Amino acid sequence: MSHPLSPPTLPVAAPTKGLKAGSIGLGPTVALGLAAVAPAYSLAVTLGFVVVAVGAGTPAAFLLGFVPILFTAFAFRDLNREMPDCGGVFVWISRVFGPVAGWFFGGWVPQVATFIASAALAQVATTYLLNFFGLAWAASEPVIVAAIACVLIALSAMIAARGIELSAWLQYALIALQLVALGGFCIAAFTAMAAGNAAKDAEQLGVEWFNPFASGDISGLVSGVILCLFIYWGWDALIAVNEETTDRKGTPGRAVVITTLILLLVYVATATAAVGFAGTAGITDPETVSDVLSVLGPQATGDVFGKVIILAVGLSALSALMTVAVSTPRSWLSMGTYGALPRATTKMHPLRGTPTTSITWWALISIAMTALLTAISADFIGLAILSVGLMIAAYYAATALACVVYFAPEMRTSAAALWLKGILPGLGAILMMGAFAYSAVDMLSPEYVELSWLGIGSVFWIGIGALGLGLLVTAVIRSRLRPYFSGETIPRGNFSTRNELPSILSSESEA
Repeated sequence: MSHPLSPPTLPVAAPTKGLKAGSIGLGPTVALGLAAVAPAYSLAVTLGFVVVAVGAGTPAAFLLGFVPILFTAFAFRDLNREMPDCGGVFVWISRVFGPVAGWFFGGWVPQVATFIASAALAQVATTYLLNFFGLAWAASEPVIVAAIACVLIALSAMIAARGIELSAWLQYALIALQLVALGGFCIAAFTAMAAGNAAKDAEQLGVEWFNPFASGDISGLVSGVILCLFIYWGWDALIAVNEETTDRKGTPGRAVVITTLILLLVYVATATAAVGFAGTAGITDPETVSDVLSVLGPQATGDVFGKVIILAVGLSALSALMTVAVSTPRSWLSMGTYGALPRATTKMHPLRGTPTTSITWWALISIAMTALLTAISADFIGLAILSVGLMIAAYYAATALACVVYFAPEMRTSAAALWLKGILPGLGAILMMGAFAYSAVDMLSPEYVELSWLGIGSVFWIGIGALGLGLLVTAVIRSRLRPYFSGETIPRGNFSTRNELPSILSSESEA
């Protein structure tokens, strides 16, 4: 007679992290998620290249690109409901696929992508703010830009260390400015279109703009969708504050879905307004393509509000940087709590409930990364950012697959679970893996951004090199972090009996 499998031994009580439970509600959590995406900045620097790929079908590309994002968001929502932890993807992937996969896909990959993004965000915020204040000469000096960018990183760390409440409410103001700026541009552009004041060669708005397959150019559509996929990136940063929300199991999941839907609305509306106002030729003009809002904003709204749009783009990058200063140290706090990083990462401020040591480390590494990339080349940060897409697709796909595996037993008895926790996240994972493969092959070409080494695109070397280095680092540190890598702190679960298992965070008080 066979005996049922016994569930793995989970810790009776996970160590208390010291975060302030119940500090923020749904609204501030959504604000943090939106701020991490930096919608004004993302649109400003990416919209033109989407138009290059798909032309007037840009709104359709944003709609199609949203599909795998939404499917992945379902995975984040349901995994957070089951295992609410500020470590997010690190804990979930470790729980489902084991410590090596958890450390690599949930730790190394998102953190490397975030550090590259932090350097870029600090640089972009500096450049836009200098231009806003009429200091274009300083914005053209890499040393000055790098120095001010490092100051902004330090400022972001100081604000993050003051407490989650200050960070969240500050993001309210910054995201409000972005939405006002983008909304103002959309209203002005649509008004001009209605009055016949759009560009003479601008295409007439039609339903085909929202049909992904109207153009028949599948290659261009795939390129445009991949660009759209990556400008949605960042909303998952709000998972890092789940233990500080009023309902750590429900609030972050709802915030994830609300955030992605708001982004969809903002992106499709702005893309439609821009294409209808300036036309594809106007957007793809060399003077416009890499900074659409800064050029079209003043044309549509006038010089005064146009300056507001430029300010919003700069502050958009700064707000995303401030959000990273909140989310990344909390991920490290979780990793340190479970023995996946040195214990020093768990040191908390006794009154403010913030991981002060991790915040300091984040600032120092981000400053070093900014200085290093600037020293290598003024253009190197841009190349590194292009490679981030591979990392995003990798850990999003791993998270979606973790959702499918974790909830597989539940799918046998529930049609809703089959769709929302199985089929849709599974499709999201497949689409993300497809985006990874397509991007990697595209980056292999020596013609990719016209830079190559040994006949292979430089961006491919950066992206695949970062992933390869991560595998090496993971192998090296296994012997130094034995409790975690042996599965003692986050054991893999027997998911056929998962409902009988105590929560890995059962000792922490529910908000």
